[in-house]
Amino acid sequence: MKITDLVIDPKSLGNKLWLLEVAPVYEYRDNKRTDTITGYRYTVCMPEKNFEKIGIKIDGKQQLEQPENGYLEVNFNGLEVFIYWLNGQPNVGAKATSIALVNHKG
Repeated sequence: MKITDLVIDPKSLGNKLWLLEVAPVYEYRDNKRTDTITGYRYTVCMPEKNFEKIGIKIDGKQQLEQPENGYLEVNFNGLEVFIYWLNGQPNVGAKATSIALVNHKG
């Protein structure tokens, strides 16, 4: 079994995810970036994991705007967390099918 075959439980990111940044993801051809946007990367902070950050990619159109000040609490549908290799080093990546704001009713 390869390490990249392991499935990481998305719950390991914690129960709260705070959206910090939204950035386009571009298509690459022949190791060169094109002008074609294939999706968006939503950078979230994990307050239950020492405030570490992870970028979660969603293909298609932008679903949420970047917070103007601070952060917004969000959740993801179809969230998958995986390991990938970059420059000989293992990294943690994530992708999802959609993102939504968490509504707190007071």
